[in-house]
Amino acid sequence: MNFNAFDLNLLRVLDALLETGSTTAAGQRIGLSQPAVSAALARLRHALNDPLMIRQGRNLTPTDFARTLRDPLRSLLEETEALLAGNRVFDPRAATSSFKVSGSDFFAEMLMPALADHLARVAPGVRIQLVDLVPDSYIDTLDRYQVDMALIPGMDFPDWIDAQLLFRSAFVVIARQGHPRLARAGLVPGDTIGLDLFCDLGHVLFSPEGRSAGMGDAALARVGRSRQVVMTMPVFSGVYNAVAESDLIALIPAQLARRVAERMRLDIYAAPIPLEPPRIFMVWHKRSTRSPAHAWLRGEIAKLMAPLDDAQRH
Repeated sequence: MNFNAFDLNLLRVLDALLETGSTTAAGQRIGLSQPAVSAALARLRHALNDPLMIRQGRNLTPTDFARTLRDPLRSLLEETEALLAGNRVFDPRAATSSFKVSGSDFFAEMLMPALADHLARVAPGVRIQLVDLVPDSYIDTLDRYQVDMALIPGMDFPDWIDAQLLFRSAFVVIARQGHPRLARAGLVPGDTIGLDLFCDLGHVLFSPEGRSAGMGDAALARVGRSRQVVMTMPVFSGVYNAVAESDLIALIPAQLARRVAERMRLDIYAAPIPLEPPRIFMVWHKRSTRSPAHAWLRGEIAKLMAPLDDAQRH
């Protein structure tokens, strides 16, 4: 390839194609017509001596070579934008940015209402979409759904991820008010449920991946016990709704339990075994770390989530 003769504007087209997998969507993203994008793709193929995008049904799939270009190209374009913009300041009141945030329905309850109120006051033009996590691979959510940030439990993050700890969450036991077996045991809300009773009662398990074990099962196994999981739910709202209308119990984050207990007529109890509070992180692709708009939203979410940290409450 003759780099001196290469039109660098084509890199913006390639970046948009790699992000959208569509000549129409790519054109909408960068302000070009679909024929103009197709013509640019033809020039790219000739210059780089690679098909770059292969038609698969209604979408375009990148070749192996094109995949290797995706992240370095995005970083290059963002660095160039930052260089040319200088010390750009993000003005939330004038912004019209749109963001995708991925997380469990815990955040539909514990973040989105407060964030909606906050944005209406300080950034009325900013739009937020909460999308589901990709089962079995939360990190894949960032690429598969073109998500700006994901709110997930701590794990070993790949080196292309940046992460910020948001809060830690203890787990508690919830049961419907007036649960007959808990009442017969003389328990009142706030008491610790005995291990035998805890294991004997039926449980609802929060399990987006459909697994039959979750929070607490490893701790029970260490003392040679197990519980009876009779139902799994992919969302927390399903868990506490099932508990509210049955004699099943469940382990859910303490913050969520406190939030919904009165509305759902639930009582809260302590678990019979110590459970390590999971650490919840906000994660995003490193290519967005220096984006002023992205950094602003990360800061606002972190401030709204900080009061949930059980490590600071107790």
